[in-house]
Amino acid sequence: MEEYGIYEKLTTKSHSMNIEAENYLPGGSSRAAAYFEPYPFFADRAEGHYIYDVDGNKFLDFMLNATTHILGHNNPLVADAVKKQIGKGLSYGVPAESQIKLSKMICDRVESVDKIRFTNSGTEATLNAIRLARAFTGRHKIAKIEGGYHGTHEYVSVSVSHDITSKQNGFLGAPEWPGQPPSVLQDVLVFPYNDISAVENLISKHGNELACIILEPVFSNIGYVPASQEFINKLREVTVKAGILLIFDEVQSFRLSHGGAQEKLGVKPDLTTFGKIIGGGMPVGAWGGSKDLMELYNPLNGPVIEHSGTFNANPMTMVAGEATLRQLTKEKYFELNQMGKRVRLELQAVFDELEIPARVTGIGSLFGMHFANHDVVDYRTMKLADQHMKKAMFKGMLDRGILLFGKCTGALSLATGEKEIEQLIDSATDVASTTLKTMVV
Repeated sequence: MEEYGIYEKLTTKSHSMNIEAENYLPGGSSRAAAYFEPYPFFADRAEGHYIYDVDGNKFLDFMLNATTHILGHNNPLVADAVKKQIGKGLSYGVPAESQIKLSKMICDRVESVDKIRFTNSGTEATLNAIRLARAFTGRHKIAKIEGGYHGTHEYVSVSVSHDITSKQNGFLGAPEWPGQPPSVLQDVLVFPYNDISAVENLISKHGNELACIILEPVFSNIGYVPASQEFINKLREVTVKAGILLIFDEVQSFRLSHGGAQEKLGVKPDLTTFGKIIGGGMPVGAWGGSKDLMELYNPLNGPVIEHSGTFNANPMTMVAGEATLRQLTKEKYFELNQMGKRVRLELQAVFDELEIPARVTGIGSLFGMHFANHDVVDYRTMKLADQHMKKAMFKGMLDRGILLFGKCTGALSLATGEKEIEQLIDSATDVASTTLKTMVV
């Protein structure tokens, strides 16, 4: 196996900064996804497809801040919009026209969304969508997919990264940290992704107790695996019959098309949560649905649900989001998705040619790598893949100047071109042939 010292030798200043950061931040970080072994490099600046670190290294970035930078880093039109807004003010205590423009763009694009409300993170978006479902239905239990990540509030922090050696006990979930209230585990039911019989069983036993079912139509935590058409159609059918609101978490999958993953799947949820690309690189979250549902926030009628936040719909985020979505035409989505298809096919061909057991997953401009002889269709099949090979792949790519998610997933942007795709495939080939090949049993 090759020596893994390249990254460490090139990032000595980042290493020192990480050690210093540990004096003030637990583990030197405020964000789990920004940490990776042996330590993360510290960014100096970013441009297009690249991040430049404090040591002067240049990394080809397929992480894109958790898929956020769909146009690439520091897009000129987004940067100009933000600069103009800085001259007008960073935030106000009253509305600005920019919130009308961005909300109209999203409502026009997503058929299931008549009205929308903004907040500052995907976590807040899913929290509020679930609260709305409970208020509307008068029920308090919810259901989620095993392994599904929807932020860090209590009611979605169940069975996200648990040990699969423990057998699933019916629909009972596993806590994510010590001290979670027992009531959370009683009120959150869990079932496997892409399992139609599990959906039917869940509804038959608990349908009249459930306010909502929340899931990503493209499961990010397992390598961007889309829901099967049969599964998502059945889920929509049974939730309608049982009066359960269906929530699509499209915080990441909204990058798939003009109308998100729901447009590609042809299924309309009751509520949709958004984040990432709709803020153009600024902090953002949002959720929306039909007029009847969103009316619960109308201040002229009460409201039924109070929702506030100092930086909700702040003009810096709104103008960045508008400048981003304006550039994402249907033609650009097609271009992105075609590049993604090519990347997935070429990565799979690399592993097949070297006889390395692997499955490349993904959809649209998203991709994931797993090292297994079986298909990855849910959380458990993902966890059964070889995690040591996945770590070796991530580190090997990092040594070669390519940044992926720690789970060996990635995203493309409109800054992706022939040169970047070739570098990704060539680097993956090099890691696979020099490192992964020695790990195959």
